[in-house]
Amino acid sequence: MVKNQFGKGVKYINSDHGGEFINASFSQLLSSPGIVHQKTCPYTPQQNARVERKHQHLLQVARAMLFQSDLPKIFWGDSILAAIYVINRLPSALLN
Repeated sequence: MVKNQFGKGVKYINSDHGGEFINASFSQLLSSPGIVHQKTCPYTPQQNARVERKHQHLLQVARAMLFQSDLPKIFWGDSILAAIYVINRLPSALLN
């Protein structure tokens, strides 16, 4: 999609040492087109500030939606999914 949309290839992917990014199938997926996987030091979220800010924003929106709706905490997962849906549809200055 990046190549089709922007005419550029992905060279690097940065991530933390989360288990979802450290496995053989993901490594194979990245290595086949020559993408380098750069990992930050464990337990240093300050090295991954952009993702941490996005994660914090997602949690704040989900929390606000859940509390405003007066639903019990068992709907936390649904609140996260709804927050993702809303955030992905908000206007973005970067994308005009």
